[in-house]
Amino acid sequence: MLIGLGSRLSAAQTVELIHKGKGRMPPMPVLQGAELESLLRYLGVSAKVRRPKEADNAAHEYIFIGYRKFLDPDGYPAFVPPWGTLSAIDLNSGKYLWKIPLGEYPALAAQGLMDTGSENYGGPVVTAGGLLFIGATSYDRKFRAFDSTTGKLLWETTLPFSAGATPATYSVDGRQYVVIAASGGRDPKGPVGGVYIAFSLP
Repeated sequence: MLIGLGSRLSAAQTVELIHKGKGRMPPMPVLQGAELESLLRYLGVSAKVRRPKEADNAAHEYIFIGYRKFLDPDGYPAFVPPWGTLSAIDLNSGKYLWKIPLGEYPALAAQGLMDTGSENYGGPVVTAGGLLFIGATSYDRKFRAFDSTTGKLLWETTLPFSAGATPATYSVDGRQYVVIAASGGRDPKGPVGGVYIAFSLP
C-alpha cells in the first residue's frame, strides 16, 4: 500500500526498498537522482538524494517500469481460464502434442472450480523413463508427475511451500531421485520458507 508510506518508512528505508525490491516488486537500482527524488515526492517522502556520478552519465537503453496484472475484483485473472498451462510441442512440426491446465486456486477448487490453471514460475524435468516432474504453481503448492507422452497426471503431492523452481534428478547407489526447492513468496496469503525436498523413484 502506498497510502501513508511516508509515515511508515523513512527516506532511507524507501530508497532501499526501491533499489532492492521486495516480493513481486523488482529491484530498480538504476532509479537515481532527479527521477528518484520525483518518485519520493510522489510517495510523500521528502529527501534530497545524492546523485552518483556514474548514474548521471549512464545511458540505459531499456528501463523496466513495472507492470499491472489484469485482475477481476476478487483478485483472479480477468480473462477466461486456463490461467496457466503445461504443454508438449513437437519440435519437428511445431504442433501441440498435448496441452493441459496446470495449477489451481485452492479457494476456487473448494467451490468446485477445478482445472483453472494458475501462474507458474519454474520449468519441468523429464526422466529417461518419460516422467515429467514439475512444481511451478504459485498457489496450490503441488508437485506433480505427468506422463510426458500423453500429459496424464500420474502423481501429485502438496509441498510445505510453493515451488517456483525447476526440479533436478540424480542417482545415488543405483536409485534415482528428484529434488525440488520450495520457498513460497508468490502467493501473499501462502506460507513462506525455504526447503529442498527429495523424492525417490520406485
